[in-house]
Amino acid sequence: MQPLTLSGLFVYPVKSLKGIPLREAELTGKGLLHDRRWMVVRPEGRFVTQREEPRLALVHTRLDEHGVTLWREGNGSVFLPFDRSGGAAVRTRVWGDDCEAEDEGEEAARWLTTAIGGETPLRLVRMAAGFQRPPNAAARFGADTRIDFADAAPLLVTSEGSLEALNRELLTGGHAAVPMNRFRPNLVVRGLAPFAEHGLSRLAGDGWEISLVDHCERCLVPTVDQQTGVRDPAREPYLTLRRINPAPGPKPAPAFGINAKVANGAGRRLAVGAAVTVGA
Repeated sequence: MQPLTLSGLFVYPVKSLKGIPLREAELTGKGLLHDRRWMVVRPEGRFVTQREEPRLALVHTRLDEHGVTLWREGNGSVFLPFDRSGGAAVRTRVWGDDCEAEDEGEEAARWLTTAIGGETPLRLVRMAAGFQRPPNAAARFGADTRIDFADAAPLLVTSEGSLEALNRELLTGGHAAVPMNRFRPNLVVRGLAPFAEHGLSRLAGDGWEISLVDHCERCLVPTVDQQTGVRDPAREPYLTLRRINPAPGPKPAPAFGINAKVANGAGRRLAVGAAVTVGA
């Protein structure tokens, strides 16, 4: 087996908008710094993702020391500062988890609705200051785990080897290969055999360690082209992945990547190209 390295780091400041590839990232107890601090909601507070609105993939995000900028070609941009406070309180849910959030205001709402081009108004919210969200799967991740607006886990780890195996099957079946951004990972590892990550329990680097908890069961988001915001009518790579790497359990769904939590090393910086080790 070739040496294992960290080949990719990605953060998604706004849930379901475009991610940002990073050379370095700070590890926190909730995952990578600034990951999924904001979320798109309907006016009544219901959260919105690429599952129902694939055009969210068309909105770019950019971080600096003051906040996050959202932009789309031809639609200008809007800026969300880190230090903003006093937004209207919003009650929302991410799957089974109740969350307290703060609305980002009318300008951000108008800009996002126009940029997406949808008929239903959209709003942007941030996790309320001081609110600590435990995942509803405390038995899997531990009662002390906290996350912002991620679906279930602080981190998602994927493997280049698994993507290569999936793409070989897609090409054999007459379908186009897909890039890693279809799976929206936080950490990407180079050097593992295809789907070997499912048999591992830990990933570690210089002064940090994360626990690999369980398979990430995939929905139809990976069928959305992250460059065009269009869902694949053939439902690929979902169907091929379900055939070659089904998630455990009775539900017929595919798995890709590992849900993970921080074991130690909060405050450490991770770097692309750094050596990593794994444990079964």
